[in-house]
Amino acid sequence: MIEKLFPLDKNYILRQAQSVLEEELIDRMVFELKRSYTFLFNPLRLMDPTYERILDTVDFPRDRIRMIYRQLCGIYRYKHGDNQLEFLFDGRTHFEKFQEDWSAVLIEYVQELGQFEPYVKTMLRMTVLYDTETRAEWSENNCKAFINQFFEVRVVKRQGELKLKVG
Repeated sequence: MIEKLFPLDKNYILRQAQSVLEEELIDRMVFELKRSYTFLFNPLRLMDPTYERILDTVDFPRDRIRMIYRQLCGIYRYKHGDNQLEFLFDGRTHFEKFQEDWSAVLIEYVQELGQFEPYVKTMLRMTVLYDTETRAEWSENNCKAFINQFFEVRVVKRQGELKLKVG
């Protein structure tokens, strides 16, 4: 992680908290994805081959969903990104507080996104229904575009740096 001038800046601590929770929250994203699929496409929970495959698959390439996780991390830091630390009176560190806050917000984000068919379908194609790398790459790009549109954020690349802007 790149630290520039202020190692105790809120965004550095938040980024570390998000990084530590990455694997655990990616698993939670997949769990919520399966719940969203059930809610949208199979509310009666009828066991067909596709539904069985979705429920049973636990091993798949995680690189694509990791990119979506990091995109959601960036959106969260951008939307909640003032760099002032607050006083905590409950004995927790800022790191612990940011872990709790981020976990709760990510689950909320994923549940909100899970109400939309395009998000659920593209996430499934690049995770539990993964079949080819080209289809997964196409799904990742569509998913990123959907998320940016959903959160009304534009990603602008200038001089090699990605910047987020409110649409």
